[in-house]
Amino acid sequence: MGHDSMWEPGDPGTPADLRPDVPHPARMYDYYLGGKDHFPADREAAERALAANPEFRSTARANRAFLRRAVRHVAGLGLDQYLDIGTGIPTAGNTHEIAQAENPHARVVYVDNDPIVLSHARALMAGTALGRTTVIQADLRDPAGLLTAADAEGVLDLDRPVALVLAAVLHFLRDEERPDKVVRELLGALAPGSHLVLSHGTADFIPAVVRDRVTGIYDKATAPLVGRSRDEVRSFLDGLEILDPGVVTAPLWRPDTTPDPGADRVSMYAAVARKA
Repeated sequence: MGHDSMWEPGDPGTPADLRPDVPHPARMYDYYLGGKDHFPADREAAERALAANPEFRSTARANRAFLRRAVRHVAGLGLDQYLDIGTGIPTAGNTHEIAQAENPHARVVYVDNDPIVLSHARALMAGTALGRTTVIQADLRDPAGLLTAADAEGVLDLDRPVALVLAAVLHFLRDEERPDKVVRELLGALAPGSHLVLSHGTADFIPAVVRDRVTGIYDKATAPLVGRSRDEVRSFLDGLEILDPGVVTAPLWRPDTTPDPGADRVSMYAAVARKA
């Protein structure tokens, strides 16, 4: 996470520091999902991760499916503003598509610090004629700066409820980077009635040797992978009203169909919670 040379939205001629020789979690995730925006180093690292834990691909898909259900749900509650941090490389079914399908007036601010994400900004900007979508460069580890940048865009009204989307991003912060403090600071700036859409990787269901092998692969990438326990993920929601069914594995959060066998052991926890 974090590069000095970024691709500014709307400026396709500006070079970006893509660092193609270093695996990047966003591009590895794109590979898991079957996307095309990755380099050989990303593919090689992703294949090593899949060799260590073949469920990476199905876990990534379960996370995307959770995001779709969760955004539809909060849109149904009347939320029309979304702050999606660490959105990753655009794929079908991103937050703005789901939200604006439910409410064409919905407004979405994406935040990322990966140049390949920013290089896709124009596609994200499309939105609808009524809603508005934008992408900004900021770092989750600097929540105050991130919020200032998001507010400066004029897309979101932070005096009204916002859906804060932290889907599969906090596990790229080490404990010493205080992800708990990051979440509290972000939520503290949002109005009552705001919702947190959260998913987070876990090693609760895999052997320690597999966990260590995967961790080692990500340690050589641009960001680590820190799996956390259910109780640790639950702690991010302290002080919030957690919506049913609570903190569960991603496929078990309000599924549209009967979950597959083993859904309760998918290595991704998910939850939605409301700020009173």
